[in-house]
Amino acid sequence: GEVAAVSDEAAAEGIKVGDRVAYSVFGSYAEYTAVPSAKLLPVPDEVEIDVATSCVVQGLTAHYLVTSAHADLIKEGEWCLIHGVGGGTCQWAAQMAKIRGYKVIGTCSKGKEENCKTLGCDELIALDEVPGTAFEDYESMDIVEKVMEVTDGKGCKAVIDGIGKSTVDISINSLAHRGIFVSFGNASGAVPAFPVLRLIGKSAYVTRPKLLDYTTNREELVWRADEIFGWLKEGRLNVSVDTSFPLEEAAEGHLYLEAGKSRGKVLYKI
Repeated sequence: GEVAAVSDEAAAEGIKVGDRVAYSVFGSYAEYTAVPSAKLLPVPDEVEIDVATSCVVQGLTAHYLVTSAHADLIKEGEWCLIHGVGGGTCQWAAQMAKIRGYKVIGTCSKGKEENCKTLGCDELIALDEVPGTAFEDYESMDIVEKVMEVTDGKGCKAVIDGIGKSTVDISINSLAHRGIFVSFGNASGAVPAFPVLRLIGKSAYVTRPKLLDYTTNREELVWRADEIFGWLKEGRLNVSVDTSFPLEEAAEGHLYLEAGKSRGKVLYKI
């Protein structure tokens, strides 16, 4: 949004009324929000404000997933499996992974396949939908077999998984030797506990990261945002804002998300 008022401290840092900014500090919805100046991200004029809004959580999450969470265990030219590329965060992640030089396998539902074809995945695995929903049915085909076919039997050096319970076995079994399973979400339920001995077959790694640990200071936050905004200005990222709801229809927006209908970011307008 736009800065409506500034404190003396914020003004001393160069923040002005009317500045276009993005932020995420408020766990609810409101017309005005008091935001610490350290949490504000200046939005370039070339970036639309709805796209910038999508960047704050989904974009920053995708960025840390493909740049940092894998601990450099994947290198340029190696395979990365990303589940749910039809959703908001992993639409960003698939494109950023390609920018980073990885080869990408994406999974999505058949209902979102056409949208996902624009993401640049080297291989797109389109799955049947769970009856009565828009969610992928991860039991509708042998994904591990397909991954091994695509990667010439080597598997993926990194698996980015925001699905959780439904995909944990697929993710672990799709890893290459010394690959890393990055489990960042629980869309289908929390990943159940499993013995670490299970990773011995491929000397694999597993991590369960969160955004706050990858934006620990102002410098890191701005670095990530600046890189994302730079890719947007260059036209290297195609961000999908799926739909917007008036703020008074917030409940309908939540139901839309819970049904798995989103094909990108869902926003509320004031």
